[in-house]
Amino acid sequence: MHQFAFPPAQLPEGSDALRMRVREFLARECAAGSFTPSRGSWMSWAPEFSRKAAQAGFVGLTIPRAYGGHGLTPLHKFIVTEEMLAGGAPVGAHWIADRQSAEQILRHGTERARREILPRIAAGECYFGIGMSEPDSGSDLAAVRTRAVKAEGGWKITGTKIWTSNAHRANYLLALVRSEARTEEKHQGLTQFIVDLSHPGVGVRPIYNLHGGHDFNEVVFDGFFVADDYVIGEVGNGWSMVTGELAFERAGPDRFMSSFQIMLASIRELGPDPGDRALDTIGRFVAHAVALRRMSGSIAGMLARGERANLEAALVKDVGTTFEREIPEAFRLLLDTEPNFSGEGAYADLLGTSLLHAPSYTLRGGTREILRGIIAKGLGLR
Repeated sequence: MHQFAFPPAQLPEGSDALRMRVREFLARECAAGSFTPSRGSWMSWAPEFSRKAAQAGFVGLTIPRAYGGHGLTPLHKFIVTEEMLAGGAPVGAHWIADRQSAEQILRHGTERARREILPRIAAGECYFGIGMSEPDSGSDLAAVRTRAVKAEGGWKITGTKIWTSNAHRANYLLALVRSEARTEEKHQGLTQFIVDLSHPGVGVRPIYNLHGGHDFNEVVFDGFFVADDYVIGEVGNGWSMVTGELAFERAGPDRFMSSFQIMLASIRELGPDPGDRALDTIGRFVAHAVALRRMSGSIAGMLARGERANLEAALVKDVGTTFEREIPEAFRLLLDTEPNFSGEGAYADLLGTSLLHAPSYTLRGGTREILRGIIAKGLGLR
């Protein structure tokens, strides 16, 4: 039975200096008009900002110097991540590549993949999507029907992925594919592949949200060829690859800071004398934010020590995304502001977009039901 523990992480030497460097960089870029702090900054696509952040040394921190990175620890990355999110920086272009794809390629990819891709990620010029979900499978990642058939020098992939964020703008996907016939043990026979979206045999179709926005996509493979040295890990061991990757996806500050800008803006709107009811709300959310920051930082420390933190990451994701989903709804009830999307009122527009996107927070990266099932199983309760 697993015992949850979140020991405090000891931040590395020079952490304060790194934190100040990020803040100074963001202040300069904001003053120069490079960006306006916004809600959900880790979903805001701005390739030019990603390149500037990389040039300043804030992308590819954990990628070794031999592959163009900085050879630092997950705790250094944690510091940069939370400062970027707190500053509302538009980091969405390089986010997935730097958060998890680079880690997968570094740990489990071939030397060819490392040499070809990692330096471009560290330069803020290579962008990834996540090829996990499929039609009619809900949140069951193991219900994979996309197939890979062995071919000379590689594999041919046929099938469909769905809800793939930014596939229309990404260079690559890490796709989970069934490489063997399905058995009663559905987690077996899966393999993770690096998919170059510039090659023939793959199509990307937009999925628009109710507001007309385009982030999600359907990705269709029709005999798409992937070379053997673009396989991640061992053939048939894809489930282990994906569960390891999810520890990076689920545990970072982005899983509780998506609503950070609306929380700050709401506190400013309430003013210096917000009243007892508002003070209770502010105090509750600030206390939760501090606790989640401690838990997320602890997982960064575990990853820095080479430990697996899959269950702890699931817990942070469940609690964190519930927290960030509640924020805009709670503050909406405290302020006499009608949320809208007109762009005419900064706070009203921020509130409107936050309310629009908040329901997705507890879905992406694994629903609450799936996460709680993982947690219960880890605790020996099922």
